Amino acid sequence: MSLLPYASLTHRRKAYRAGDVVLLSSQTASGDSALSFTSGITSTYGEYIFKFYNINPATEDYNFTFNGSIDGGSNYNVTKTTTTFTAYHRENDTVTSLGYDATRDLAQSTNFQQLGWNIGSGADESLAGEFHLFNPSSTTYVKHFYGQSSYYYSSDYAFITYVAGYFNDTNDIDAMQFKMSSGNFDGTIKLWGVK
Repeated sequence: MSLLPYASLTHRRKAYRAGDVVLLSSQTASGDSALSFTSGITSTYGEYIFKFYNINPATEDYNFTFNGSIDGGSNYNVTKTTTTFTAYHRENDTVTSLGYDATRDLAQSTNFQQLGWNIGSGADESLAGEFHLFNPSSTTYVKHFYGQSSYYYSSDYAFITYVAGYFNDTNDIDAMQFKMSSGNFDGTIKLWGVK
């Protein structure tokens, strides 16, 4: 299997110059149930990047999720189709894996999509990652996205997950919400626009 597509992606990501990426907002959760971005996602930029810092759930074994909105955040229920794969390695070196995870996919679903699952809740456990959303203001095409997360799985594993897909809606996506599948969390999420 060729690694060229990944190499090309890495090259493109490094090609971002400081002036091309603009910090639009930053929110910090402290025992909150969700962080919602209801402003800043407009036609100004063709790509938006959300970055996650030290996402730490209050309760172990819950999942970090997202959904979009077409009504300014009144509802987070946009139809989406996604695909997921995961790699993991246990601390004691007894278990490793890399593969497609069909159980995390969505097919024409309005449910929240998981970005990381069974996350540890200890003081030294958390999730970090990023989520890219493309052309959210288009009223012609579906809205593509991808995300990746690195995190401490609750049973002493290092996990990395990759999620990609599209919001299957020609209305503009004007708000995004990130939350745990249950309970509250701490952490920071920053929103960037790419010129």
